[in-house]
Amino acid sequence: MKVLVVIGTRPEAIKMAPLIKKLGKVDGIVCKVCNTGQHKDLLNPILDFFKTGVDYSLDVMLPKQSLHQLTANIITNIQFVFDEYLPDYVLVHGDTTTSFAVSLAAFYSGIKVAHVEAGLRTFNKQAPFPEEINRSLTARLADVHFAPTPLAAQNLAKEGITQQVIVTGNTVIDALYDAIQLMDVENDEVVQLKQTIDFSKKLILFTGHRRENFGAGFEQIFAALKELTENRDDVQIVYPVHPNPNVKLLAEKYFAHSEKIKLIAPLSYGPFTWLMQQSYLIMTDSGGIQEEAPSLGKPVLVLREVTERPEAVEAGTVLIVGTDKEKIKSYTLQLLDDTNFYQEFSRKINPYGDGKASERIIIYFKELTPQF
Repeated sequence: MKVLVVIGTRPEAIKMAPLIKKLGKVDGIVCKVCNTGQHKDLLNPILDFFKTGVDYSLDVMLPKQSLHQLTANIITNIQFVFDEYLPDYVLVHGDTTTSFAVSLAAFYSGIKVAHVEAGLRTFNKQAPFPEEINRSLTARLADVHFAPTPLAAQNLAKEGITQQVIVTGNTVIDALYDAIQLMDVENDEVVQLKQTIDFSKKLILFTGHRRENFGAGFEQIFAALKELTENRDDVQIVYPVHPNPNVKLLAEKYFAHSEKIKLIAPLSYGPFTWLMQQSYLIMTDSGGIQEEAPSLGKPVLVLREVTERPEAVEAGTVLIVGTDKEKIKSYTLQLLDDTNFYQEFSRKINPYGDGKASERIIIYFKELTPQF
């Protein structure tokens, strides 16, 4: 059986790395990897860290490219890979433009699609944009759905998708545990972090990149971060700045001269997991971090109005605070100063799995191999 795993963004590379490595060791399965290049510069360090090879590179990203152009380029270029390799299954992940476009192209080519991290929903097609539509349309195109949680499987069922739905846990937890084992604390990036950051203070790790927060949303978030540090000497905020100009230029405007808010370059995944471990709390609009941080016992404040990961909210490992400046400040101060409130978060069990999601996905394909 020939399997093609397609990735294009940094989160996809992280979350699919454990699965790629395990698929390559299964008798009766030939696994190849295609990188569309949607996140070209951010993705390559992930591949190097996990030692994940790439067999096909499409390099589709162009300067100032619209979503229309990106989608069309992926559909057109992936066809050449399909025609050469002739895979039996294409594996895609989550909610990216790569996932949707590749799934549609696979459908056109008569190739079966397996969707990893299937079933996440906000039920609002504008939030997050374009991810909610990407994952919803991928679900309509997929033949197999690897749902990370029972709730994700229920979301699929609400849409009439009940066949070939397997609850596996989330592969991001597998990747997190792998990264902790692989991480070298003498890594150059970690050494630089130790020289840059004052770890004697309570470290708040902040990440932000969502399109839905561009403009007024980030104005509110950045103002909250700045005000949080004005009257406190026990806090250090660290922000690995996303390269998107809509984020980067505004961050530099707000924080360029702040000693208490450190702007650093995006980190490789290993050093980033190390920095998460050193943090007191995490503020983010990222989906993956909502899943990872609870396994490290770190409270998470979600800087979005809605999340497609309500399991974490229900489990009490994350709290949605949106982009309201006063709300962000209020909950951050409570976590900083109220030990009992902090421990309510940090002691909760992660609802996203036990680090064995990839193994459960592998079982499905092992059972298929006698047919090939």
